[in-house]
Amino acid sequence: MKNSRKLLIGAAFIFAISGCNKMIDLYPISNLSSVAYYTNLTEINSALTGCYSSLQKIMLDEWQLTELRSDNTQMGNSGSGSTPNRDLSDLDMFMPSTSAPSVYNYWINNYYNIRNINLVQNSVGANYTAETGTITFADSKLADSSRKRISSEASFLRAYQYFNLVRLYGGVFLIHEPLDAEAAKKINRSDASEIYKLIIADLQNAIQNGSSAKFASIPAASLGRSNSWVAKALLAKVYLTLNKKAEAITLLNDVIANSGYKLQTNYADVFSTSNEMNSEILFAVRYKSGGIALGSTFANLFAPLQSGSAVVNGDGSGLNTPSANLNAQYTATDLRKAVTIGTFGTGTKAVIYAKKHVSAVTIVNDSESDWTEFRFSDVLLMLAEAQGNSASSIALINQTRLRAGLVALTTAAINTTALFESALATERRLEFALENQRWYDMLRFNTTMTTVKAETTLKDNLTFMYPLHYGLYPAPRLTLLELQALVTTNKLLLPIPQREIDNNTALTIPQNPGY
Repeated sequence: MKNSRKLLIGAAFIFAISGCNKMIDLYPISNLSSVAYYTNLTEINSALTGCYSSLQKIMLDEWQLTELRSDNTQMGNSGSGSTPNRDLSDLDMFMPSTSAPSVYNYWINNYYNIRNINLVQNSVGANYTAETGTITFADSKLADSSRKRISSEASFLRAYQYFNLVRLYGGVFLIHEPLDAEAAKKINRSDASEIYKLIIADLQNAIQNGSSAKFASIPAASLGRSNSWVAKALLAKVYLTLNKKAEAITLLNDVIANSGYKLQTNYADVFSTSNEMNSEILFAVRYKSGGIALGSTFANLFAPLQSGSAVVNGDGSGLNTPSANLNAQYTATDLRKAVTIGTFGTGTKAVIYAKKHVSAVTIVNDSESDWTEFRFSDVLLMLAEAQGNSASSIALINQTRLRAGLVALTTAAINTTALFESALATERRLEFALENQRWYDMLRFNTTMTTVKAETTLKDNLTFMYPLHYGLYPAPRLTLLELQALVTTNKLLLPIPQREIDNNTALTIPQNPGY
Protein backbone atom coordinates (compact mmCIF):
# COMPACT_ATOMS: atom_id res chain seq x y z
CA MET A 1 0.00 0.00 0.00
CA LYS A 2 2.83 2.36 0.87
CA ASN A 3 4.53 1.74 -2.48
CA SER A 4 1.25 2.48 -4.31
CA ARG A 5 0.93 5.71 -2.39
CA LYS A 6 4.44 6.70 -3.41
CA LEU A 7 3.60 6.07 -7.05
CA LEU A 8 0.61 8.39 -6.80
CA ILE A 9 2.69 11.08 -5.15
CA GLY A 10 5.48 10.81 -7.68
CA ALA A 11 3.07 10.97 -10.61
CA ALA A 12 1.45 14.08 -9.17
CA PHE A 13 4.74 15.85 -8.70
CA ILE A 14 6.01 14.97 -12.17
CA PHE A 15 2.82 16.38 -13.68
CA ALA A 16 3.11 19.54 -11.60
CA ILE A 17 6.58 20.49 -12.82
CA SER A 18 6.43 19.38 -16.44
CA GLY A 19 4.80 20.58 -19.62
CA CYS A 20 2.18 23.03 -18.51
CA ASN A 21 4.26 24.55 -15.68
CA LYS A 22 1.15 24.72 -13.53
CA MET A 23 1.30 24.16 -9.77
CA ILE A 24 -1.43 21.55 -9.79
CA ASP A 25 -1.60 18.14 -8.13
CA LEU A 26 -3.63 15.34 -9.73
CA TYR A 27 -3.97 13.70 -6.31
CA PRO A 28 -4.37 16.39 -3.66
CA ILE A 29 -2.84 15.40 -0.37
CA SER A 30 -6.14 15.93 1.44
CA ASN A 31 -7.42 12.78 -0.26
CA LEU A 32 -4.58 10.59 1.00
CA SER A 33 -3.47 9.25 4.34
CA SER A 34 -1.26 11.69 6.23
CA VAL A 35 0.23 9.18 8.68
CA ALA A 36 4.03 8.89 8.42
CA TYR A 37 3.77 9.59 4.73
CA TYR A 38 6.47 12.12 3.90
CA THR A 39 9.74 10.23 4.02
CA ASN A 40 11.88 11.86 1.34
CA LEU A 41 12.25 15.02 -0.72
CA THR A 42 10.07 13.80 -3.58
CA GLU A 43 7.15 13.04 -1.27
CA ILE A 44 7.47 16.34 0.60
CA ASN A 45 7.62 18.30 -2.65
CA SER A 46 4.51 16.52 -3.86
CA ALA A 47 2.73 17.25 -0.60
CA LEU A 48 3.61 20.93 -0.96
CA THR A 49 2.26 20.90 -4.52
CA GLY A 50 -0.97 19.50 -3.11
CA CYS A 51 -1.17 22.49 -0.75
CA TYR A 52 -1.02 24.83 -3.73
CA SER A 53 -3.68 22.93 -5.66
CA SER A 54 -6.02 22.84 -2.65
CA LEU A 55 -6.41 26.61 -3.02
CA GLN A 56 -8.74 25.86 -5.94
CA LYS A 57 -11.40 24.47 -3.62
CA ILE A 58 -11.05 27.42 -1.25
CA MET A 59 -11.58 29.88 -4.12
CA LEU A 60 -14.99 28.38 -4.93
CA ASP A 61 -16.50 30.23 -1.97
CA GLU A 62 -14.24 33.24 -1.52
CA TRP A 63 -16.05 35.52 -3.98
CA GLN A 64 -19.29 34.95 -2.01
CA LEU A 65 -17.67 36.23 1.19
CA THR A 66 -15.82 39.16 -0.41
CA GLU A 67 -17.04 40.60 -3.73
CA LEU A 68 -20.69 39.72 -3.08
CA ARG A 69 -20.69 41.45 0.30
CA SER A 70 -19.00 44.54 -1.12
CA ASP A 71 -20.46 47.21 -3.40
CA ASN A 72 -18.97 45.49 -6.47
CA THR A 73 -21.42 42.65 -7.10
CA GLN A 74 -24.84 41.40 -6.14
CA MET A 75 -27.07 38.37 -6.28
CA GLY A 76 -28.05 38.29 -9.95
CA ASN A 77 -31.75 37.46 -9.68
CA SER A 78 -33.55 39.29 -6.89
CA GLY A 79 -36.70 37.27 -7.49
CA SER A 80 -35.20 33.82 -6.98
CA GLY A 81 -36.43 31.90 -3.95
CA SER A 82 -34.26 28.77 -4.28
CA THR A 83 -32.25 27.89 -1.18
CA PRO A 84 -28.78 28.42 -2.76
CA ASN A 85 -29.85 31.76 -4.20
CA ARG A 86 -31.47 32.76 -0.91
CA ASP A 87 -28.20 32.05 0.90
CA LEU A 88 -26.36 34.30 -1.55
CA SER A 89 -28.94 37.05 -1.15
CA ASP A 90 -28.63 36.87 2.62
CA LEU A 91 -24.86 37.29 2.37
CA ASP A 92 -25.36 40.18 -0.02
CA MET A 93 -27.80 41.88 2.39
CA PHE A 94 -25.80 41.42 5.61
CA MET A 95 -27.99 38.83 7.23
CA PRO A 96 -26.14 35.54 6.65
CA SER A 97 -27.21 32.47 8.54
CA THR A 98 -24.64 31.01 10.90
CA SER A 99 -25.25 27.80 8.92
CA ALA A 100 -24.73 29.35 5.47
CA PRO A 101 -22.93 26.76 3.29
CA SER A 102 -20.23 29.11 1.99
CA VAL A 103 -19.45 30.39 5.49
CA TYR A 104 -18.72 26.81 6.58
CA ASN A 105 -17.16 25.54 3.35
CA TYR A 106 -14.64 28.35 3.19
CA TRP A 107 -13.74 27.87 6.83
CA ILE A 108 -13.32 24.09 6.71
CA ASN A 109 -11.47 24.01 3.38
CA ASN A 110 -8.96 26.52 4.70
CA TYR A 111 -8.41 24.41 7.79
CA TYR A 112 -8.05 21.23 5.73
CA ASN A 113 -5.23 22.89 3.84
CA ILE A 114 -3.68 24.41 6.96
CA ARG A 115 -3.52 20.86 8.31
CA ASN A 116 -1.70 19.77 5.15
CA ILE A 117 0.68 22.73 5.37
CA ASN A 118 1.44 21.91 9.00
CA LEU A 119 2.33 18.35 7.99
CA VAL A 120 4.75 19.71 5.39
CA GLN A 121 6.31 22.05 7.94
CA ASN A 122 6.62 19.17 10.39
CA SER A 123 8.32 17.04 7.75
CA VAL A 124 11.11 19.58 7.26
CA GLY A 125 11.51 20.31 10.96
CA ALA A 126 10.05 23.84 10.90
CA ASN A 127 8.45 24.84 14.19
CA TYR A 128 6.52 27.94 15.23
CA THR A 129 7.00 29.19 18.80
CA ALA A 130 4.06 31.37 19.85
CA GLU A 131 5.90 32.89 22.83
CA THR A 132 8.61 34.42 20.64
CA GLY A 133 6.68 34.65 17.37
CA THR A 134 9.47 32.90 15.46
CA ILE A 135 10.00 29.87 13.26
CA THR A 136 13.01 27.69 14.00
CA PHE A 137 14.35 24.52 12.42
CA ALA A 138 15.05 21.19 14.09
CA ASP A 139 17.45 18.63 12.68
CA SER A 140 16.37 17.07 9.41
CA LYS A 141 17.76 14.52 6.93
CA LEU A 142 17.06 16.94 4.12
CA ALA A 143 19.63 19.37 2.77
CA ASP A 144 19.34 22.71 4.52
CA SER A 145 18.59 24.55 1.27
CA SER A 146 15.75 22.16 0.37
CA ARG A 147 14.00 22.22 3.70
CA LYS A 148 14.21 25.98 4.05
CA ARG A 149 12.88 26.49 0.52
CA ILE A 150 9.98 24.12 1.21
CA SER A 151 9.26 25.74 4.59
CA SER A 152 9.31 29.21 3.03
CA GLU A 153 6.61 28.24 0.52
CA ALA A 154 4.53 26.45 3.15
CA SER A 155 4.85 29.48 5.44
CA PHE A 156 3.63 31.81 2.71
CA LEU A 157 0.58 29.64 2.04
CA ARG A 158 -0.28 29.37 5.73
CA ALA A 159 0.11 33.12 6.24
CA TYR A 160 -2.01 33.87 3.17
CA GLN A 161 -4.81 31.62 4.42
CA TYR A 162 -4.74 32.84 8.02
CA PHE A 163 -4.71 36.45 6.82
CA ASN A 164 -7.94 35.86 4.93
CA LEU A 165 -9.49 33.96 7.84
CA VAL A 166 -8.70 36.59 10.47
CA ARG A 167 -10.03 39.39 8.28
CA LEU A 168 -13.26 37.53 7.54
CA TYR A 169 -14.00 35.85 10.90
CA GLY A 170 -11.86 37.70 13.46
CA GLY A 171 -10.05 35.53 16.02
CA VAL A 172 -9.93 31.94 14.74
CA PHE A 173 -8.29 28.68 15.80
CA LEU A 174 -4.51 29.01 15.83
CA ILE A 175 -3.25 25.61 14.70
CA HIS A 176 0.37 25.55 13.59
CA GLU A 177 1.35 21.91 14.06
CA PRO A 178 -0.20 18.51 13.26
CA LEU A 179 -2.89 17.59 15.80
CA ASP A 180 -5.25 14.67 16.16
CA ALA A 181 -8.99 15.30 16.33
CA GLU A 182 -9.26 15.11 20.10
CA ALA A 183 -6.41 17.57 20.68
CA ALA A 184 -7.86 19.97 18.11
CA LYS A 185 -11.18 20.01 19.97
CA LYS A 186 -9.46 21.53 23.00
CA ILE A 187 -8.17 24.56 21.12
CA ASN A 188 -10.48 27.56 21.27
CA ARG A 189 -10.41 30.76 19.26
CA SER A 190 -7.30 32.89 19.65
CA ASP A 191 -7.28 36.65 19.79
CA ALA A 192 -6.70 38.23 16.38
CA SER A 193 -3.37 39.61 17.63
CA GLU A 194 -2.07 36.06 18.09
CA ILE A 195 -3.14 35.14 14.56
CA TYR A 196 -1.26 38.14 13.22
CA LYS A 197 1.83 37.13 15.18
CA LEU A 198 1.87 33.79 13.35
CA ILE A 199 1.21 35.48 10.00
CA ILE A 200 4.14 37.84 10.46
CA ALA A 201 6.46 35.04 11.60
CA ASP A 202 5.48 32.92 8.61
CA LEU A 203 6.06 35.76 6.17
CA GLN A 204 9.40 36.64 7.69
CA ASN A 205 10.40 33.00 7.20
CA ALA A 206 9.10 33.12 3.63
CA ILE A 207 11.12 36.27 2.95
CA GLN A 208 14.33 35.02 4.53
CA ASN A 209 14.29 31.56 2.94
CA GLY A 210 12.27 32.07 -0.25
CA SER A 211 13.76 32.62 -3.68
CA SER A 212 14.84 36.20 -4.35
CA ALA A 213 15.45 35.66 -8.08
CA LYS A 214 14.28 38.57 -10.19
CA PHE A 215 11.21 37.88 -12.30
CA ALA A 216 13.14 37.39 -15.56
CA SER A 217 15.36 34.78 -13.89
CA ILE A 218 12.60 32.62 -12.38
CA PRO A 219 12.79 29.10 -13.88
CA ALA A 220 9.69 28.03 -15.80
CA ALA A 221 9.12 25.16 -13.36
CA SER A 222 8.96 27.63 -10.45
CA LEU A 223 6.35 29.95 -11.96
CA GLY A 224 3.35 29.77 -9.66
CA ARG A 225 5.36 29.08 -6.53
CA SER A 226 5.67 31.73 -3.86
CA ASN A 227 8.93 33.59 -3.46
CA SER A 228 10.50 36.27 -1.31
CA TRP A 229 8.94 39.08 -3.37
CA VAL A 230 5.30 38.02 -2.98
CA ALA A 231 5.96 37.34 0.70
CA LYS A 232 7.17 40.94 1.05
CA ALA A 233 4.09 42.21 -0.77
CA LEU A 234 1.78 40.21 1.48
CA LEU A 235 3.63 41.27 4.63
CA ALA A 236 3.31 44.88 3.48
CA LYS A 237 -0.45 44.41 3.19
CA VAL A 238 -0.50 42.87 6.67
CA TYR A 239 1.41 45.86 8.04
CA LEU A 240 -0.95 48.27 6.26
CA THR A 241 -3.90 46.45 7.82
CA LEU A 242 -2.26 46.89 11.24
CA ASN A 243 -1.58 50.57 10.42
CA LYS A 244 2.19 50.05 10.43
CA LYS A 245 2.78 52.17 7.37
CA ALA A 246 6.51 52.77 7.77
CA GLU A 247 7.19 49.01 7.82
CA ALA A 248 5.00 48.56 4.74
CA ILE A 249 6.78 51.34 2.83
CA THR A 250 10.20 49.69 3.28
CA LEU A 251 8.97 46.37 1.90
CA LEU A 252 7.05 47.88 -1.01
CA ASN A 253 9.96 50.03 -2.12
CA ASP A 254 12.15 46.93 -2.14
CA VAL A 255 9.71 44.99 -4.34
CA ILE A 256 9.36 47.90 -6.77
CA ALA A 257 13.09 48.56 -7.03
CA ASN A 258 14.53 45.04 -6.98
CA SER A 259 12.03 42.31 -7.87
CA GLY A 260 11.98 42.68 -11.66
CA TYR A 261 8.18 42.57 -11.67
CA LYS A 262 6.45 45.35 -13.60
CA LEU A 263 3.13 46.40 -15.11
CA GLN A 264 2.00 44.83 -18.34
CA THR A 265 1.57 47.43 -21.08
CA ASN A 266 -2.04 46.43 -21.75
CA TYR A 267 -4.49 45.70 -18.95
CA ALA A 268 -6.15 42.88 -20.90
CA ASP A 269 -2.83 41.04 -21.21
CA VAL A 270 -2.66 40.58 -17.44
CA PHE A 271 -5.53 38.08 -17.57
CA SER A 272 -4.91 36.41 -20.93
CA THR A 273 -4.71 32.61 -20.81
CA SER A 274 -1.87 32.84 -23.35
CA ASN A 275 0.13 35.13 -21.04
CA GLU A 276 -0.10 33.40 -17.66
CA MET A 277 2.25 34.23 -14.78
CA ASN A 278 3.41 37.35 -16.61
CA SER A 279 5.56 40.13 -15.16
CA GLU A 280 2.64 41.67 -13.27
CA ILE A 281 1.49 38.56 -11.44
CA LEU A 282 3.35 37.85 -8.21
CA PHE A 283 0.97 35.04 -7.22
CA ALA A 284 -2.11 33.34 -8.60
CA VAL A 285 -4.29 30.33 -7.91
CA ARG A 286 -3.60 28.19 -10.95
CA TYR A 287 -5.93 26.08 -13.10
CA LYS A 288 -5.40 23.67 -15.97
CA SER A 289 -8.04 22.84 -18.59
CA GLY A 290 -8.07 19.65 -20.64
CA GLY A 291 -10.65 17.41 -19.02
CA ILE A 292 -8.48 16.41 -16.06
CA ALA A 293 -10.76 17.93 -13.38
CA LEU A 294 -8.33 20.77 -12.73
CA GLY A 295 -9.98 23.52 -14.76
CA SER A 296 -11.66 26.61 -13.35
CA THR A 297 -15.44 26.64 -12.99
CA PHE A 298 -15.74 30.43 -12.89
CA ALA A 299 -16.32 30.95 -16.61
CA ASN A 300 -19.57 28.99 -16.40
CA LEU A 301 -20.50 30.28 -12.95
CA PHE A 302 -20.15 33.94 -13.92
CA ALA A 303 -21.37 33.92 -17.54
CA PRO A 304 -24.97 35.19 -17.95
CA LEU A 305 -27.83 32.89 -17.08
CA GLN A 306 -29.66 31.50 -20.12
CA SER A 307 -27.03 32.79 -22.52
CA GLY A 308 -26.67 29.39 -24.17
CA SER A 309 -23.22 29.18 -25.71
CA ALA A 310 -23.16 32.81 -26.83
CA VAL A 311 -20.76 33.79 -24.04
CA VAL A 312 -19.24 30.49 -22.96
CA ASN A 313 -19.81 26.89 -24.00
CA GLY A 314 -22.46 25.23 -21.86
CA ASP A 315 -24.30 28.35 -20.61
CA GLY A 316 -23.70 30.35 -17.44
CA SER A 317 -25.16 30.60 -13.95
CA GLY A 318 -25.18 34.41 -13.80
CA LEU A 319 -23.49 34.57 -10.39
CA ASN A 320 -21.34 37.38 -8.99
CA THR A 321 -23.19 39.92 -11.12
CA PRO A 322 -21.47 43.33 -11.24
CA SER A 323 -23.56 46.02 -9.60
CA ALA A 324 -24.85 49.02 -11.52
CA ASN A 325 -22.88 51.02 -8.95
CA LEU A 326 -19.58 49.46 -10.06
CA ASN A 327 -20.53 49.74 -13.72
CA ALA A 328 -21.21 53.45 -13.31
CA GLN A 329 -17.75 54.11 -11.82
CA TYR A 330 -15.97 53.41 -15.12
CA THR A 331 -15.67 56.33 -17.50
CA ALA A 332 -16.16 55.84 -21.22
CA THR A 333 -12.41 55.85 -21.86
CA ASP A 334 -11.42 53.42 -19.09
CA LEU A 335 -9.95 50.40 -20.89
CA ARG A 336 -10.45 48.20 -17.81
CA LYS A 337 -14.22 48.15 -18.14
CA ALA A 338 -14.30 45.99 -21.27
CA VAL A 339 -12.02 43.46 -19.57
CA THR A 340 -13.95 43.43 -16.31
CA ILE A 341 -17.64 43.74 -17.24
CA GLY A 342 -19.35 42.16 -20.22
CA THR A 343 -22.79 42.84 -21.69
CA PHE A 344 -25.12 40.17 -23.06
CA GLY A 345 -28.28 40.95 -24.98
CA THR A 346 -29.61 44.22 -26.30
CA GLY A 347 -32.05 46.92 -25.31
CA THR A 348 -34.13 46.27 -22.22
CA LYS A 349 -32.98 42.63 -22.18
CA ALA A 350 -29.29 43.51 -21.89
CA VAL A 351 -27.55 42.24 -18.76
CA ILE A 352 -24.03 42.76 -17.46
CA TYR A 353 -21.84 39.96 -16.16
CA ALA A 354 -18.47 39.35 -14.52
CA LYS A 355 -16.25 38.98 -17.56
CA LYS A 356 -12.76 39.03 -16.03
CA HIS A 357 -12.77 35.29 -15.31
CA VAL A 358 -14.73 34.22 -18.39
CA SER A 359 -12.57 32.61 -21.06
CA ALA A 360 -13.37 30.11 -23.78
CA VAL A 361 -14.00 26.55 -22.61
CA THR A 362 -14.24 23.37 -24.61
CA ILE A 363 -15.63 21.42 -21.66
CA VAL A 364 -18.12 22.95 -19.23
CA ASN A 365 -16.52 24.07 -15.94
CA ASP A 366 -13.03 23.56 -17.37
CA SER A 367 -11.50 26.98 -17.94
CA GLU A 368 -7.78 27.67 -18.16
CA SER A 369 -8.01 31.08 -16.45
CA ASP A 370 -5.90 31.51 -13.32
CA TRP A 371 -7.18 33.65 -10.46
CA THR A 372 -4.71 36.45 -9.78
CA GLU A 373 -4.08 37.10 -6.10
CA PHE A 374 -1.15 39.54 -5.99
CA ARG A 375 -0.29 41.91 -8.82
CA PHE A 376 2.43 44.49 -9.24
CA SER A 377 -0.22 47.19 -9.57
CA ASP A 378 -1.31 46.26 -6.03
CA VAL A 379 2.25 46.93 -4.84
CA LEU A 380 2.22 50.37 -6.48
CA LEU A 381 -1.14 51.36 -5.04
CA MET A 382 -0.32 50.00 -1.59
CA LEU A 383 2.76 52.22 -1.55
CA ALA A 384 0.61 55.21 -2.45
CA GLU A 385 -1.78 54.27 0.37
CA ALA A 386 1.05 53.89 2.88
CA GLN A 387 2.71 57.20 1.91
CA GLY A 388 -0.50 59.21 1.93
CA ASN A 389 -1.26 62.35 -0.01
CA SER A 390 1.91 63.44 -1.83
CA ALA A 391 3.21 64.03 -5.32
CA SER A 392 4.98 60.67 -5.35
CA SER A 393 1.78 58.86 -4.29
CA ILE A 394 -0.24 60.55 -7.03
CA ALA A 395 2.47 59.53 -9.52
CA LEU A 396 2.02 55.91 -8.42
CA ILE A 397 -1.74 56.10 -8.95
CA ASN A 398 -1.14 57.61 -12.36
CA GLN A 399 0.80 54.55 -13.49
CA THR A 400 -2.36 52.45 -13.45
CA ARG A 401 -4.60 55.30 -14.59
CA LEU A 402 -2.52 56.03 -17.67
CA ARG A 403 -2.42 52.36 -18.62
CA ALA A 404 -6.22 52.37 -18.35
CA GLY A 405 -6.46 55.25 -20.82
CA LEU A 406 -7.34 57.89 -18.23
CA VAL A 407 -5.84 61.34 -17.77
CA ALA A 408 -3.26 61.79 -15.04
CA LEU A 409 -4.26 63.21 -11.68
CA THR A 410 -2.51 66.40 -10.58
CA THR A 411 -1.47 67.69 -7.19
CA ALA A 412 -3.47 70.84 -7.92
CA ALA A 413 -6.66 68.81 -8.29
CA ILE A 414 -5.90 66.35 -5.46
CA ASN A 415 -5.12 68.93 -2.82
CA THR A 416 -6.78 67.52 0.30
CA THR A 417 -6.56 64.27 2.25
CA ALA A 418 -10.21 63.53 1.49
CA LEU A 419 -9.71 63.93 -2.28
CA PHE A 420 -6.59 61.76 -2.21
CA GLU A 421 -8.24 58.98 -0.23
CA SER A 422 -11.29 59.02 -2.49
CA ALA A 423 -9.11 58.88 -5.62
CA LEU A 424 -7.01 56.02 -4.26
CA ALA A 425 -10.03 54.00 -3.09
CA THR A 426 -11.72 54.44 -6.48
CA GLU A 427 -8.55 53.51 -8.36
CA ARG A 428 -8.14 50.31 -6.36
CA ARG A 429 -11.80 49.47 -6.87
CA LEU A 430 -11.57 49.77 -10.67
CA GLU A 431 -8.13 48.18 -10.98
CA PHE A 432 -8.99 45.07 -8.91
CA ALA A 433 -12.73 44.76 -9.50
CA LEU A 434 -13.94 41.13 -9.37
CA GLU A 435 -10.60 39.90 -7.98
CA ASN A 436 -11.89 39.52 -4.39
CA GLN A 437 -9.92 42.57 -3.24
CA ARG A 438 -12.64 45.18 -2.65
CA TRP A 439 -14.00 43.78 0.63
CA TYR A 440 -10.56 43.52 2.20
CA ASP A 441 -9.73 47.02 0.96
CA MET A 442 -12.80 48.50 2.61
CA LEU A 443 -11.94 46.83 5.92
CA ARG A 444 -8.37 48.13 5.73
CA PHE A 445 -9.48 51.66 4.83
CA ASN A 446 -11.19 51.80 8.23
CA THR A 447 -7.68 51.82 9.69
CA THR A 448 -5.54 53.50 7.05
CA MET A 449 -7.87 56.31 5.94
CA THR A 450 -9.66 59.09 7.75
CA THR A 451 -12.48 59.81 5.30
CA VAL A 452 -13.26 56.48 3.56
CA LYS A 453 -15.11 54.09 5.88
CA ALA A 454 -16.59 50.67 5.13
CA GLU A 455 -20.01 51.14 6.75
CA THR A 456 -20.62 54.46 5.03
CA THR A 457 -19.52 53.06 1.66
CA LEU A 458 -21.79 50.03 2.02
CA LYS A 459 -24.81 52.09 3.09
CA ASP A 460 -24.27 54.49 0.19
CA ASN A 461 -24.22 51.51 -2.14
CA LEU A 462 -27.56 50.30 -0.78
CA THR A 463 -29.03 53.74 -1.42
CA PHE A 464 -27.77 53.63 -5.02
CA MET A 465 -28.87 50.05 -5.63
CA TYR A 466 -32.21 49.96 -3.78
CA PRO A 467 -34.42 51.16 -6.66
CA LEU A 468 -32.41 49.07 -9.13
CA HIS A 469 -32.15 45.80 -7.24
CA TYR A 470 -32.93 45.44 -3.52
CA GLY A 471 -36.26 47.24 -3.78
CA LEU A 472 -37.34 44.73 -6.45
CA TYR A 473 -37.32 41.72 -4.12
CA PRO A 474 -40.78 40.17 -3.75
CA ALA A 475 -42.89 41.24 -0.79
CA PRO A 476 -42.39 41.30 2.08
CA ARG A 477 -39.18 43.16 1.33
CA LEU A 478 -36.95 45.22 3.55
CA THR A 479 -37.14 48.97 3.29
CA LEU A 480 -33.95 50.85 2.52
CA LEU A 481 -33.63 51.97 6.13
CA GLU A 482 -34.14 48.40 7.39
CA LEU A 483 -31.52 47.16 4.95
CA GLN A 484 -29.01 49.84 5.94
CA ALA A 485 -29.58 49.04 9.62
CA LEU A 486 -28.13 45.57 8.98
CA VAL A 487 -24.77 47.09 8.06
CA THR A 488 -23.04 47.33 11.43
CA THR A 489 -19.50 47.02 12.71
CA ASN A 490 -20.33 43.55 14.00
CA LYS A 491 -21.55 42.42 10.59
CA LEU A 492 -18.23 43.31 8.99
CA LEU A 493 -17.19 39.92 10.39
CA LEU A 494 -18.81 36.68 9.31
CA PRO A 495 -20.33 34.34 11.88
CA ILE A 496 -18.28 31.43 13.14
CA PRO A 497 -19.86 28.40 11.40
CA GLN A 498 -22.56 26.98 13.64
CA ARG A 499 -21.40 23.48 12.84
CA GLU A 500 -18.04 24.24 14.42
CA ILE A 501 -19.73 25.43 17.60
CA ASP A 502 -22.30 22.62 17.82
CA ASN A 503 -19.94 19.74 17.10
CA ASN A 504 -17.39 20.58 19.80
CA THR A 505 -18.24 18.77 23.04
CA ALA A 506 -14.95 19.66 24.76
CA LEU A 507 -15.41 23.43 25.14
CA THR A 508 -17.69 26.35 24.34
CA ILE A 509 -16.70 28.29 21.23
CA PRO A 510 -17.90 31.91 21.36
CA GLN A 511 -19.91 33.21 18.43
CA ASN A 512 -19.10 36.60 16.93
CA PRO A 513 -21.28 39.45 18.31
CA GLY A 514 -24.42 40.15 16.32
CA TYR A 515 -25.13 36.53 15.35
